[in-house]
Amino acid sequence: MRRLEGKTAIITGGARGIGKTTAEIFAREGASVAIWDVNVELGTAFIKELTGKGIRAVFHQVDVTRLESVEEAVKGVLDAFGQIDILVNNAGITKDATLMKMTPEQFQAVLNVNLTGVFNCTKAVAGPMAERGSGRILNASSVVGIYGNFGQSNYVATKAGVIGMTKVWARELGRKGITVNAVAPGFIATEMIATVPEKVIDTLKEKTPLGRLGMPEDIANAYLFLASEEAAFINGHCLSVDGGLVM
Repeated sequence: MRRLEGKTAIITGGARGIGKTTAEIFAREGASVAIWDVNVELGTAFIKELTGKGIRAVFHQVDVTRLESVEEAVKGVLDAFGQIDILVNNAGITKDATLMKMTPEQFQAVLNVNLTGVFNCTKAVAGPMAERGSGRILNASSVVGIYGNFGQSNYVATKAGVIGMTKVWARELGRKGITVNAVAPGFIATEMIATVPEKVIDTLKEKTPLGRLGMPEDIANAYLFLASEEAAFINGHCLSVDGGLVM
């Protein structure tokens, strides 16, 4: 039996990158998937691809910074599939600058998506999950949320905050049958680092004991494990998937 057979999963930021790969792997393992993203063109194309393979999938254009948008999408998922078993809070943005150069607008924009967005999505699904007495909430942190990174005050603040919220929600929701965990990726070969100079990429590889960047599949497989019954007694944990970068 496939590991997520009969489950319904929401993946935010699911139209590309790690989110898209996660949706593909979850679907392969039997889950119905709801893709939430702000990019309608990419989201619609991806859903067409999934449904063409016989996968139960829906797309919702969702602004995770707005609770009303999230709540409307939750209703849409429940209407389509009748249940919500897994939430992957994957959506995130960067607006990098050093402290002296970062504007308040840059700082707040990243907090709105990466921190408030995670709060909104989790708040919206917690009720339906609690009613069923089970659920898996998986939050995207980052290796930089553990040790910091030059020029990323806003991003690091959100990813450290996600770890803190994960631990709080694990305590609050555990008695309702809901586990809450985080994954802290290292440097992953996605669109987010496509503009990083090759010299910097080489330095990142050198700092990683495995000598390479991670692939989206590396993170998606970690989400798959934490979403599965095999991880039923793991709660409040932040799993580093970084090739040994942080030890």
